[in-house]
Amino acid sequence: MLECRTKIHDNGRLVVPMACRRALGIDSGEDVILRIESGELRLYPAKQALTRAQKLVKKYMPRRKLVDELIAERRKESVDE
Repeated sequence: MLECRTKIHDNGRLVVPMACRRALGIDSGEDVILRIESGELRLYPAKQALTRAQKLVKKYMPRRKLVDELIAERRKESVDE
């Protein structure tokens, strides 16, 4: 576990120390998500949140390729015309 100490500066600015940014894979200018859970402030990269959401949604996606089915239907319709 990595622990870093920092201060809240004027206007509520928070500097995340380099060691913490490296550990999270956050580069300068990247978006991050701040979440308050159980009285704690948690910070994580926005790209990580996107990846997590994609994994959740993937469980509910059909295994078949809908695009291929649509193309096949369109081809069949064009032949039948």
